[in-house]
Amino acid sequence: MSHILDIKTAGKPLNEAEKVLIMIHGRGGSAQDILSLSQYLNVKDYALLAPQATNGSWYPFSFIAPAEQNEPWLSSAVETIGKTVKKALAEGIKPENIYFFGFSQGACLTLEFLARNAQKFGGAAAIIGGVIGEKINRENYKGDFAQTPVLLATSNPDFHVPVERVYATANIFREMNADVTEKVYQNFGHSINEEELELANSLIFV
Repeated sequence: MSHILDIKTAGKPLNEAEKVLIMIHGRGGSAQDILSLSQYLNVKDYALLAPQATNGSWYPFSFIAPAEQNEPWLSSAVETIGKTVKKALAEGIKPENIYFFGFSQGACLTLEFLARNAQKFGGAAAIIGGVIGEKINRENYKGDFAQTPVLLATSNPDFHVPVERVYATANIFREMNADVTEKVYQNFGHSINEEELELANSLIFV
């Protein structure tokens, strides 16, 4: 079982843009939902790419379930992000001009993809997410982010994402030479707030 590649687009046409934002929706969400958030981000000159998860979910179980329980969907989901990046690269977009925004399950998937493929990207905002697996397999994560700015924002507590995993993810990204900003909101709930969008604009989409 694997995801069917279905990339929704918005913003500037890919062949006219210098920068690309890849947006990854959460469980039960849609590519169109996450694309609609772009109106609050400083990305009017970007091409926007949002892959759609087959059946609305990137993988079936919690992101902190044993990884094998989420296979083969998880590997296919990571591959889907890779194919979306390749679509941008094929149009001549440089890696340092490729940006990421993910929420919840989409934030986890974004962070997992980035940690497995670290290099100099434009930046990433991950709202309520962390790297995937019951235990963190540090051997999976290689490369150098070369000071790519990364925003990790979350609520504490969060029913789906323990704050400890967010902190652990921030530490891994710092070890891999990312410029990490973490922000924890107490009892905010499982959603995106206005300040997180403002932080993304001031740190990532500048």
